[in-house]
Amino acid sequence: MPLLIESSAMLTALLVIFVLCYAAIALEHPLKVNKSASALIGAGLLWTVYALSAGDPDAVAQELGESLLGTAQIVFFLIGAMTIVEVVDAHNGFVVITERIRTTRLPSLMWLVGFVTFFLSAILDNLTTAIVMVSLMKKLLERREDRLLFAGIIVIAANAGGAWSPIGDVTTTMLWIGGQITSLAIVKSVFIPSLANLLVPLCVIAYVLRGQVVLAPQRSMVEQEGPQTTAFERELMFYLGLGVLVAVPVFKTWTHLPPYMGILLGLGLLWLVGDLVHRDKADDDKDHLTLVRALSRIDMGSITFFIGILLAVATLEHTHVLSDIAQWLDASVGRLDIIVMLIGLVSAVVDNVPLVAASMGMYSLSQYPTDSFLWEFMAYCAGTGGSILIIGSAAGVAAMGLERIDFIWYLRKISFYALIGYFAGAGLYILQYQILH
Repeated sequence: MPLLIESSAMLTALLVIFVLCYAAIALEHPLKVNKSASALIGAGLLWTVYALSAGDPDAVAQELGESLLGTAQIVFFLIGAMTIVEVVDAHNGFVVITERIRTTRLPSLMWLVGFVTFFLSAILDNLTTAIVMVSLMKKLLERREDRLLFAGIIVIAANAGGAWSPIGDVTTTMLWIGGQITSLAIVKSVFIPSLANLLVPLCVIAYVLRGQVVLAPQRSMVEQEGPQTTAFERELMFYLGLGVLVAVPVFKTWTHLPPYMGILLGLGLLWLVGDLVHRDKADDDKDHLTLVRALSRIDMGSITFFIGILLAVATLEHTHVLSDIAQWLDASVGRLDIIVMLIGLVSAVVDNVPLVAASMGMYSLSQYPTDSFLWEFMAYCAGTGGSILIIGSAAGVAAMGLERIDFIWYLRKISFYALIGYFAGAGLYILQYQILH
């Protein structure tokens, strides 16, 4: 009896700590406390309570080691991918794409920006793509209202593009590395629903903008800032960087090694090529182009957030809290498709990383095997549901900061389009699954 009371007290303490941690993450901006701090404190407290209450520190330490192994794979992959993107950006490599965007009609520009964002985010990631494309709009559009509208479409397109690629969104990458999905299957199953998620808002907004022309600012369309690079250097690093990212799923399929090994190999190749290309330059001229400088520019705040939240969620998994929640959802809601769609809607309010991490702990691979309905639909809903509110995704938060987008403005002007796109893609995935299975 005392053991049951102690166990119940431990579970209550774990849930209270996790809920408070989650609330602090969701209220990051009003509290003015970085979500990485909340995640790390939460992880430390959860594992401390678990270790002190379980009565077997060695077993808890072993479980922590297992959780750290899975977390480290995701972190190493993200560090490698983020560094590659920083190297391409340091060489002004994205100019290869942006300098080719030329049109005088606003609807045509919106279609072009939407599709470029959609496919680029599948190769890079939705956050980086959103930053690149929103920054580009400042060079293409003079009217602030036009830039805000385009920023909304960019958020929708970036999240939709990231959902169908194993390297396009952190949550999809987590599912891929965790073994819940495979790269080819997620592309085949989620590409069309993700495309519908973008096409529905694009069609409506382009119709609203019909007849309007692009009012460009009084400066060059392609305005490079900082040290210049040659066309050869820009194109070499752009295509090599994208080639490395695209080759990682192929590497995993071919060698059966974890994705982080492929990204680290590619990072080494990029480092070698960069050193060879710039070997004859003076140190001051090439310092900003090196991999060492790129490593110093990656967002370590996000990296530490992922470490904290994944380790925090792992505590609830080991104590079987998540499996109990899954059983409760199955009993109260019943339908798996509705449960996953609700998770996607919740991701518009709170961060989708802990949501997906919790879902991975709630449902086992023995019950729902790799590439099953649950995991593919989860990748779509968690990836695109964040577009419904400006705070629901990293891409949205980035756009919010770059263009100072007001939460209420996004809610009035963009949220409806994102919502109908979300349900259109979700319905299409369910229909597609029923037909093919």
